[in-house]
Amino acid sequence: MKRILLGAALLVLGSQTAVAAGDAEAGKAKSGMCVACHGTDGNSLAPMYPNLAGQHAQYLEGAIKAYRDGQRTGGTSAMMAPMAANLTDQDAADLAAYFSQQKLKQK
Repeated sequence: MKRILLGAALLVLGSQTAVAAGDAEAGKAKSGMCVACHGTDGNSLAPMYPNLAGQHAQYLEGAIKAYRDGQRTGGTSAMMAPMAANLTDQDAADLAAYFSQQKLKQK
């Protein structure tokens, strides 16, 4: 029983650490290339570009890595793949942390 509880505790702590890996302030500093399409705070001005504000950090991080690694194709991948090509895993986590903390503005 103790092993099960210990395993569950480690699993919970591990998942919290994974979510907390991104630095929102660093992400803000790295977001310059994102603003033309997604807006300064992740609220896109053009309907063809998705809002990043308020998205889940894990989703955003995974999407950035998928574009970077060529796993996401179609749609806007022709624009996104080159933007993500030189991003590190830490860059992806930082950007995801920043945009996930922004407020989605209702239009």
